[in-house]
Amino acid sequence: MFNFKKYQEIQDFIRKHRKIVKIVAISKNHPKESVIEALKHGVRIFGENRVQEAKTKFIELFKQYPNLELHFTGHLQTNKVKSALQIFQVFQTLDRERLAKEFLKFPNLTKDKKFFIQVNIGKESSKSGVMPNEAKDFIRYCVNELELNIVGLMCMPPLAESSKLHFALLQKIAIENNINQLSMGMSSDYVEAVMLNATYIRLGTILFGERK
Repeated sequence: MFNFKKYQEIQDFIRKHRKIVKIVAISKNHPKESVIEALKHGVRIFGENRVQEAKTKFIELFKQYPNLELHFTGHLQTNKVKSALQIFQVFQTLDRERLAKEFLKFPNLTKDKKFFIQVNIGKESSKSGVMPNEAKDFIRYCVNELELNIVGLMCMPPLAESSKLHFALLQKIAIENNINQLSMGMSSDYVEAVMLNATYIRLGTILFGERK
């Protein structure tokens, strides 16, 4: 179930250091009951990585909580773009040209959405995202040619390496490309992300426990 005490502790840590950071409660693979409990405690931003699971959990909840904000935080298949646009407001994992072009097929659904470009900050073959040295060109392509509403960059550092160095690199890429928002930091490394001015931290296990 939702750990409100831990949620409060993290909020207090953010305020103590005078940072402006929003928490995305990663509710994927957790039951709807846990989401409802989090909502009752004031949480309004959630992250899911499967379209159908998100629809099952959130469609009815949007009617009760109209200020609820849902972020897509997984690898999105192009054939799921239309259905994803019908429920998610923010897409944190725009990671390739083909996916970017797919969003353009649904202009009426895409116009009010926000996008984060996923950067493969550790250059890992097992992870999605544009390589750091290709980020500038991809950002320009998405903004200037496709006219997508790119608001930020997102990354997942290698588990065995210092998150701090990777977060600093993402911050550098953002500054160089006039990008204002950063989605970085999860349950194990959110402290480093907060201190390096993350806009969003994505917290799952620390708030909901181990996934079912």
